[in-house]
Amino acid sequence: MNPHAAQRISFQALLSSLWHNRQLIFQMARRDVIGRYKGSVFGLAWSFFNPIFLLVIYTFVFSVVFQSRWGTDPNESKTQFAIVLFSGMIVHGLFSEVLNRSSGLILSNKNYVKRVVFPLEILPVIEICAALFHSMISLGVLLCAYAIFNGNIQWTVIFVPLVFLPLIILTLGISWFLASLGLYVRDMGQTVSILTMVLMFMSPVFYPVSRLPPEFQPWLLANPLTFIIEQAREVIIWGHLPDFTGLLIYTGVAILIAWLGFAWFQKTRKGFADVI
Repeated sequence: MNPHAAQRISFQALLSSLWHNRQLIFQMARRDVIGRYKGSVFGLAWSFFNPIFLLVIYTFVFSVVFQSRWGTDPNESKTQFAIVLFSGMIVHGLFSEVLNRSSGLILSNKNYVKRVVFPLEILPVIEICAALFHSMISLGVLLCAYAIFNGNIQWTVIFVPLVFLPLIILTLGISWFLASLGLYVRDMGQTVSILTMVLMFMSPVFYPVSRLPPEFQPWLLANPLTFIIEQAREVIIWGHLPDFTGLLIYTGVAILIAWLGFAWFQKTRKGFADVI
């Protein structure tokens, strides 16, 4: 395969690449997850300990020290704020982890660009699969904590995959853009780190949308994480059905962005070998 040759950019080519390379994606994502903890004493168990430690810290700081309340209900439990906060952190964590690593993805895998025939377009997919594994571990910790503090789990958690799916598609599309841009513009990594931090504070992670003055709420709602965070809380914590219409529209836009990101990556990849 000529690395300078034009690549297919159709939506069908995207789906075909994902399907034909599904086993390779699984194997490399598994290696990525295991490799992060290689050499440590507890190994993969750290992926379980980390969210537990975070949840304990959030519970102590916001429930005991600050005595924060998410809503205005005087009967709200002391642990409610930490649970609500942690659910927002899971959504933001998935998004930011993938984006922060995407800008250096090609440079960190330059052997695949120069020395072997490799489907480079699956690198962002591998990255998001590894991040999704850690997010699901954190989600499991959240559900366990919710069951301990509240005595049950909302039946609406069955819609969690439906809520996360459009975010995964959107994140994949942006990751394709950043993986390519990060090679040509080396400052992209630092820029993305700042932007993901800004997105965390400009999302309803630490506060509900209703806490903002009305004139600022449209800016918060324009954040792509806001809708997913709110919907995740609806199905996980509040026990409400998700906004199916909103999720459908979000998914449609996410698919378009994913295809544009894939097309951009495929169009620009012919110059990867020259830049590295």
